[in-house]
Amino acid sequence: MPKKISQKSKERVMELLIDGLSIREVSNITDISKSTVGRIRLSIENNITKHTKIGRPKKISPRYERNIVRKILSGKFSNATQISNDFARNDQLIISPQTIRRVLKGQGLKAKTKKKKPFLKKIYKRKRLAFAKKYKNWKSEDWEKVIWSDESKFNLFSSDGREYCWMKVGEPISERVIKPTMKYGGGSVTIWGCLTKDGPGYMCKIDGRLDADLYVKILGDELLKTYEYYGFEKNEMTFQQDNDPKHTSKKAVEWLEENKIEVMQWPPQSPDMNPIEHMWNELDKRIRRRGEITSVEQLWEVMQDEWEKFDVNYCLKLIHSMPQRINDLLKSKGGYTRW
Repeated sequence: MPKKISQKSKERVMELLIDGLSIREVSNITDISKSTVGRIRLSIENNITKHTKIGRPKKISPRYERNIVRKILSGKFSNATQISNDFARNDQLIISPQTIRRVLKGQGLKAKTKKKKPFLKKIYKRKRLAFAKKYKNWKSEDWEKVIWSDESKFNLFSSDGREYCWMKVGEPISERVIKPTMKYGGGSVTIWGCLTKDGPGYMCKIDGRLDADLYVKILGDELLKTYEYYGFEKNEMTFQQDNDPKHTSKKAVEWLEENKIEVMQWPPQSPDMNPIEHMWNELDKRIRRRGEITSVEQLWEVMQDEWEKFDVNYCLKLIHSMPQRINDLLKSKGGYTRW
């Protein structure tokens, strides 16, 4: 005599069958025998959608397709393998990662490399949101009165991710199919530079460790030269720097106050709000387009040459993106933005 099941279990089986799952899949999920599931199927056969399309049947139902999309959009799962393992562990359902990837692609999702962003604590989000609210009414003309600054490191050999190539079967390894690397990146150049509405400011190469003393020297040299070159009045411009300890050291603060340079209060973990970050990215692209660079000295020469080629229009375009950056920061409530 067949074992009776509860009405709730029966309804669960019926729901899965109507969604298109096989008797075996339903049995694995509900832990109800295949023979019992088969009898329930016969009782509701007229309610089950029959697919007459010629070709390979779909492996999973629309219900599970929706479930897959929800899992990936929830942020709890970052790849198809994790979702596949979750189905196997919690639903006793075997769905291959390849099938899951097809489902995600069919729903318009694309696999992309995750962007690297600073970790945002709740307090950082609050301070970023406060910054956005403070400057939400600033126009492009207001942001033109800011001198933007930052340091950046450029490797002799770029390590910016994977590169792909096509090879014939059995083709030997050659220069065409490898991406050369060197231990410790093959050397690098660290620079300090600034961005203004009238063009790029002065830039310098940082040799060795950047400490408070060296930073004050840079301010007294490259920053003041930028003010002088473009004819900026100190009381008309605001200087932007992030909250690196060297920038906020007692020596740096005293120097800025003594030289009557107004400093913008900058929120923590906010490179996305600094337009000069995009200038660094563009500089790196231009350097790579110059072809093979074999030494740190050559890299520094190319950097100086490409830096001088940034024109006023490019600099203004970056600065004029600030109202949109602020708007995006408000929308994200101090969280991550697309910048």
